[in-house]
Amino acid sequence: MAGNIKLEIVTPEDAVVDEEVKIVMAPGALGEFGVLPGHTTFLTTLNVGSIRYVDDSGSERYVFVSGGFAEALPDKVTILAESAERRKNIDVSRAQAALDRAQKRLAEDAAKEEVDFARAKAALNRAMARLRLAGGSGVA
Repeated sequence: MAGNIKLEIVTPEDAVVDEEVKIVMAPGALGEFGVLPGHTTFLTTLNVGSIRYVDDSGSERYVFVSGGFAEALPDKVTILAESAERRKNIDVSRAQAALDRAQKRLAEDAAKEEVDFARAKAALNRAMARLRLAGGSGVA
């Protein structure tokens, strides 16, 4: 199907993306999904991961999201993310430090009952996803 769809990626602080695109791929709660122009309307939660889209010029673009919601309409995709960063804006050293902190917390505090494992694991997953997207070291 020819044509474009509008992609909006917003966080509580900022509008990260607002442009016409050819396709959007996102990490949905039940797996990655893609949206082309004319797609059936749906709403889903998002996992931590990367939004991939092809812009109007045909270039692939990437945005990290740390969860949120996606609404797909036949002519528009809206992503409401807890946080989002374009690939070029990811601070690799900051993401590596977050990964190191999360790994240390999980390793050192494994015997302690007061550790919030869900929170530490979520921090680990966010850091790993940022590093994968940015091409940073330390992540397979």
